Amino acid sequence: MIEVIVRKGQSIEKALSLFKKKVKESKILYELREREYYMKPSAIKKEKKAKAKARRKRESKFD
Repeated sequence: MIEVIVRKGQSIEKALSLFKKKVKESKILYELREREYYMKPSAIKKEKKAKAKARRKRESKFD
């Protein structure tokens, strides 16, 4: 569990930004989005190949 301790004199905005940073670093939201729905392993592979193909196409454009 992520905790942020607010000290005396520290603003709530600063504590909130610190909390957001810790959440981002822990990749909790990324995992939540990944587990939102089930994808078959074959679908994951297919998507991964399509992304790689698009990336190669973009990179070759600049050569």
